[in-house]
Amino acid sequence: MVFWILISFVALAMTALLGLVLLRAHTVGEPPAAYDLRVYRQQLSDVDKDLQRGVINQSDAQRIRTEVSRRILAADAQLQKQSSGSTQPKTVSRLTVALTAALLIGGTLILYRLLGAPGYVDMSLASRIQAAEIYAQTRPDQAEAESKAPAPPNPEFEPGYTDLVAQLRQTAGERPNDAQGQALLAQHEANLGNFIAAYKAKENYIRIMSGDLEAQDYGELAELMIMAAGGYVSPEAEALLDDTLGLDPQNGPARYYYGLLQGQLNRPDIAYRVWADTLRQGPKGAPWINGIEAQIEEMAFRAGVDYSPITPPAAPDAAAPVLAGPSAEDLSAAQEMSPQDRQEMIQGMVARLSDRLATEGGTAPEWAQLIGALGVLGQTDRAKAIYAEAKTRFAEDNEALAGLKAAAQQAGLTP
Repeated sequence: MVFWILISFVALAMTALLGLVLLRAHTVGEPPAAYDLRVYRQQLSDVDKDLQRGVINQSDAQRIRTEVSRRILAADAQLQKQSSGSTQPKTVSRLTVALTAALLIGGTLILYRLLGAPGYVDMSLASRIQAAEIYAQTRPDQAEAESKAPAPPNPEFEPGYTDLVAQLRQTAGERPNDAQGQALLAQHEANLGNFIAAYKAKENYIRIMSGDLEAQDYGELAELMIMAAGGYVSPEAEALLDDTLGLDPQNGPARYYYGLLQGQLNRPDIAYRVWADTLRQGPKGAPWINGIEAQIEEMAFRAGVDYSPITPPAAPDAAAPVLAGPSAEDLSAAQEMSPQDRQEMIQGMVARLSDRLATEGGTAPEWAQLIGALGVLGQTDRAKAIYAEAKTRFAEDNEALAGLKAAAQQAGLTP
């Protein structure tokens, strides 16, 4: 209320000043003809003085007197018509003052109403930090955020893909304790934009694995929950980000979402520091790096930081290839298939991968994916054979063996 009184007083003072100027200028002063008379009379006096000094002769003096006298008569006639000089119209002056007052006072109040923050008290740094902490403790949970989130866009897919995912959904539902099936379901539900179903499948995967997890698993679950909430980081997603960063403090996606969380909690100072450190880690071109680069300048502005662009380091050598999905021709053909024929097509794609690995070789993650896919299809004996061959190929690589063992456990091959 004090601020409203203050700006109203300032606007009123400016209006009064401008109004005073307009009203005092109502009378311009003496008419121009009065000034002309004084000049002409001075000229007559000067003619007599010049004649006495011999500067001019008698004939010139008479001619000048005649001309000046004529001008005096004309100026006197004009002066009689202007008894008080030229004036501004009183009505126009007062109307101008009224319009100026309305414009200054009303315009100032309306502009502050639109651009300002009426009702806000003085926000010191300590009070803003305290307000952020209160909001962090009382902000909406995941369920409330999901209820208010806008509907996700409907992505376009090749014909038949949704049928394949529906079959995967049915298979995973029939095998609720199959970790690999739940992991695949989470991935493909996310591809369809069904983020709630995707993170629930990921939760099932984490439940089945019962603690045998990596930081990436918690981070992926947090990301799916954030996507389901329309980009909002709920308290539940925050807890998962804490788990992720507890296991891997340098996890890029988790650091991106943690910075996003701090921005939503009105702590852009923390968000900027986290994002700036993440940019310095890189690698350039990573999805989370692109997200940070698109938003960090605005976050720096909110934090009061004079931002200088940070160039992430280049990405290392390309990672190992991942298992390729079905081709457009495969999906087009699947549209016309019966469920039995579609199952055979999936088995055919897995068989092609198996043949490629047997003839050309491949990376440990590809072998692990094949083992998991066979487990989902229920081909346990074949999965065991692939697992045994893979262990022979990567006998000297402990990290690869660990990944293969995890895939075998997910497929139910080992305890």
